[in-house]
Amino acid sequence: MWAEVLARLEKKTPASVMTKLILEQAVPAAWVDQVFEEQRQRQYPRELLFSTIVELMSLVSLGLRPSLHAAARQMEHLPVTLAALYDKVSRTEPALLRALVTGSAERLAPTIEELGFLAILPGWQLRVVDGNHLPSTEKRLGALRRERGAARPGFSVVVYDPDLDQIVDLQPCEDAYASERVGVLPLLARASKGQLWMADRLYCTLPVMQACADASASFIFRQPSKHPRLIQESDWQEPTPVEAGAVREQTIELNGGHRWRRIELNLQTATESGDSVMWFWSNLPDTISAGQIADLYRRRWSIEGMFQRLESVLDSEIASLGSPRAALLGFASAILTYNVLAVLKRSVEQAHRETQPEGWEASVFHLAVQVRSGYEGMQVALPPEYLLLQSISETLAQRLLALARNIKPKQVAKSIRGPKIAKSKEWLEGRAANAHVSKDRVLKAHKKKTP
Repeated sequence: MWAEVLARLEKKTPASVMTKLILEQAVPAAWVDQVFEEQRQRQYPRELLFSTIVELMSLVSLGLRPSLHAAARQMEHLPVTLAALYDKVSRTEPALLRALVTGSAERLAPTIEELGFLAILPGWQLRVVDGNHLPSTEKRLGALRRERGAARPGFSVVVYDPDLDQIVDLQPCEDAYASERVGVLPLLARASKGQLWMADRLYCTLPVMQACADASASFIFRQPSKHPRLIQESDWQEPTPVEAGAVREQTIELNGGHRWRRIELNLQTATESGDSVMWFWSNLPDTISAGQIADLYRRRWSIEGMFQRLESVLDSEIASLGSPRAALLGFASAILTYNVLAVLKRSVEQAHRETQPEGWEASVFHLAVQVRSGYEGMQVALPPEYLLLQSISETLAQRLLALARNIKPKQVAKSIRGPKIAKSKEWLEGRAANAHVSKDRVLKAHKKKTP
């Protein structure tokens, strides 16, 4: 009987079955509890296991439950009260969140390698760094109720691998006013030779670049207006034309005997902020040309697209979690879910690569819609232990590819966005900016004017 049920689920809701399999590989309950035991400082498991909290938060991040409270109310055997649950969530230690993100990414890496990927810079591991500040949350805590300003719960410095489309490291910070430049230093402790770290001008500081050099890692940082003091500059080399404009480079020397490369990119078209010239600092070897470095920095924007997908597809910013640690737990849970969806997306693309036109890409949004439509029904219809036993005879990547062929490419294809329409940004009076109209009346009046 169970074989028939599983076969029907694999045919009708393959995305939900795939997500369950990837989740069991990325964050199995036993492994989550083991990480909790290794990383905890003041917390203790007792009745409520940390794996239960991660499971509940994953349901919220994926959009299967509107809030943690609703997820807990729907759970059949919650061993503690709701007050005790929220109390434990609000005490989640940041080191534990980082261990979960890095560990789950390492557990998924072999599956992604078996599925296959194209490296942007062959022979190098790309690491794109940026900060993500959580928006203000509801003022549910007593100390915040008399505050007029927005309550910011903190931020996270994120390390993103654009080749694997995975968030591989995370440094949560409870203080929303803390420095991102300081928050990135613990992440650089894991840097190694063969890695290329890229970040915007905020991170172009001597301690950050020194940390990369000490770890034998390479970097590309955009030069800010107030950069570390230069001791010596060589003459500029002859400019070389590239797709975006023209590049040239020189050698710069800083305190500590550092001799690095500075690349100047003269753009044909100015950026939205009006910049027509950009400078980059790098310690990449000479085998990587200045044009390649300028093109590689453009890949830094991939992390902005990842943040946009994280916010629009998943519930990564839960306003009802007032405690900073609880809000950061919600963000970390969304990251775990995003990594799972990224593997799901790669599986679908690889399964249909030969039958689809060049450039075809699956949409994380439409895949998430399919997962939500069938995940809960799968949980009810099929015992979880039966689902897992089926994957023993084959690797996870092979099972995912087989299931992905049941997904219709047209249903999950990414929509190509048309060119942006330029909008005027002239100044408006406050009265005009806050005015409102009846849409129905405006449309009817327009229809009367149109011949």
